[in-house]
Amino acid sequence: MTFVIKIDQDAIRDIEEAIIWYESQQKGLSKQFLFLLEEHIDRLRSNPYFQIKYSNVRCLPIKAFPFMIHYTLDESSQTVIIRAVFNTHLNPSMWRKRK
Repeated sequence: MTFVIKIDQDAIRDIEEAIIWYESQQKGLSKQFLFLLEEHIDRLRSNPYFQIKYSNVRCLPIKAFPFMIHYTLDESSQTVIIRAVFNTHLNPSMWRKRK
């Protein structure tokens, strides 16, 4: 079974900010981040049943980077909705305000 991936605007902004920050730290680092992010999103297409962290929000950590993909799952329409790509070094209350 394959799930459809939808990405909220807030999550797109999270990704854009991370790419800009990583590229400012080291040339090419943003490409590594984006590559791993895409791998993890592809994983969600086939297996979105990761741990539920908050009410109905599930999280998938991105290996090698301090980020978690926060998403909800609509099993009836087989859709994964990515709500945030959140930096785990930030204050978690910032994520809770967005839920």
